[in-house]
Amino acid sequence: MSKWTGTIIGGGIGWALFGPLGALFGAYIGSMLSENQSAATTWVRQPHSGGGTPYGDTRAGDFAVAMLALFAYVSKSDRTVRSSEVQYVKNYLVKKFGKHNAQDLMYLYKEVLNKDYNIHDVSRQISQHMDYYNRLELIHVLYGIAGADNVFQKDELRAIEEICMGLGISARDHESIKSIFVKSNNQAYEILNVKPDDDIEVIKKAYRDLAVKYHPDKVANLGPEIQSLAEEKFKAINDAYQKIRKERGF
Repeated sequence: MSKWTGTIIGGGIGWALFGPLGALFGAYIGSMLSENQSAATTWVRQPHSGGGTPYGDTRAGDFAVAMLALFAYVSKSDRTVRSSEVQYVKNYLVKKFGKHNAQDLMYLYKEVLNKDYNIHDVSRQISQHMDYYNRLELIHVLYGIAGADNVFQKDELRAIEEICMGLGISARDHESIKSIFVKSNNQAYEILNVKPDDDIEVIKKAYRDLAVKYHPDKVANLGPEIQSLAEEKFKAINDAYQKIRKERGF
């Protein structure tokens, strides 16, 4: 593959080209750059010595590379990666990111599936360079891909929980995101992190807090494709709240 066809990876990359993620993907990304040297200086955001994270702000390419490394780990959690699973991943990526972006992402996903790496080192790098709201969106996407076949394996759920711990995701935020995908009798309440017998004012406050935390503008830096995924989470929160309002009559 000599050229990125989509806007996510093709739009550039920063801190993910270094450290553990760079060790995983650098050779493949570097081969593309060597064949497109005229674009290389603008495509790669170099490390800087100013404030903030050492390698600059998170870009869509950083998010995508982190997402693929984490999900490849989830895919291999049961020690078997079936061709049907790979096809489900491809279908999900095409649906959510478009054909050209999916082509780029699948290229890297298949490469990293064949590699062994320390998920704790990868998670540490991500948590050091990616802000909390972007990390929440990572978990949202991981659950979306893992559930693309409408089945969540126990090993997959354990792997995502391990990743959440490595990324510093709170248990409450993890359970809220998980509840969108893993159905239960009290799903609407679990999405809002409240109980069915909680006071109405408690529910209202929980909704307001989550609406601020998961507003799509929090991930505007990642580009329109990933921001649209954040809108799905935002809609799930609104839908859960409206369902409870209807049930409780307030």
